[in-house]
Amino acid sequence: MSEMKALSVQEYLRRISGTSTVAGIHNREPNGKPTLQTDEIFKRTGLYPGLWSGDFLFSENDVNNRWTMIKECKKQWDKGCIVQVMAHVAPPNQPEVCSWQGGILSHLSDEQWKDLITDGGTLNKAWKTRLDGYAVYLQYLKENGVQTLFRPLHEMNQGNFWWGGRKGADGTARLYRITRDYLTRTKGLTNLIWVWDMQDLSRDFADYNPGKEYWEIFAFDIYGDGYNKSWYDYILPIVGDKPMAIGECDRLPSPQLLDQQPRWCFFMSWAELTFEKNSDTMIRDLYRSSRVITHERLPKFK
Repeated sequence: MSEMKALSVQEYLRRISGTSTVAGIHNREPNGKPTLQTDEIFKRTGLYPGLWSGDFLFSENDVNNRWTMIKECKKQWDKGCIVQVMAHVAPPNQPEVCSWQGGILSHLSDEQWKDLITDGGTLNKAWKTRLDGYAVYLQYLKENGVQTLFRPLHEMNQGNFWWGGRKGADGTARLYRITRDYLTRTKGLTNLIWVWDMQDLSRDFADYNPGKEYWEIFAFDIYGDGYNKSWYDYILPIVGDKPMAIGECDRLPSPQLLDQQPRWCFFMSWAELTFEKNSDTMIRDLYRSSRVITHERLPKFK
C-alpha cells in the first residue's frame, strides 16, 4: 500500500473496498487525553490503528478540551492517519455543556422538532449558532489541509438520542441535510467527508437516508446481530458503489468475517469496549491480518 500514488482519503477507501480494511478505534472521553485508546492498541499489538477518531462531546471538561482533541486530530493526520470527528453534542434547547441522561439522551417534542427544521425558527437559529462554533474547529482542520471524516447525528435510527429515531423527509434526515448544507455551503468547509451512520436496530434505512448527494461514506454500527450476513446483503444495494464501513463495534470482526464480507473499508471499535469485549489474542490476530491496514501500511494522502 505504501507504494500507491498519493490519494484523497475518499478515493483510497473506495479503492481498497473489497480487498482490504483499515483498522480504527474511537478515543472517547476524556478529550484531555485524545490518544488514550489508540495508545492502548499499540501497547497490546505493537501496531497503531490506521484510523483515529475523536468527538466534540458535551461534559464541561470535554467541551473545555475540544481544542486538545482537534489539535490531536491534526497531529494524527500529519502522522499519516485517517481521522474522524464525531459529535455527541447537546440539543439546541439546552446549554452546550449538558448531561448524558436528559441531555444527549433526551427528546424534543414534535413542536420543538418542527421549529428546529424550519428556517428562522428559534431552535433552528440555535442549532446554526452551535454549528458556527463547531465550524471554528473544523475550519482550523481545513486550513491545515486535514481531510476529515465527519459523522454528525450518528445512529440515526437510535431513538434514544435527541436527534434520532425520526423517520421520513422531515425527520432526522432533514436535520442532517440542514447540517451539511450549513457547514458546507454557508461555512465553506470543503475538507469534510460526510458519513451517514445507522445501527443494527431496524431495517428501515430508507426512512433515514438524507440522499446520496449528502454522504460519501456509509457506516454501520454493530452492537447486536450486525455481523450476520443478512445485514451485509441488506446494506449492499443501499450503498451501491460508495465506501461502507463498520462505523462502531464492541466485538471486533474476525479476519475470516472480513474475508466473507470484503466491502467493509474500515472498522472502528468503540474505545474501552474494545478491551472489554475482545481478548488480547483476538485483537492481535486481527491487527496482524494481511487484509487489515494499520497506520504503518497506509499510503501518503494528498
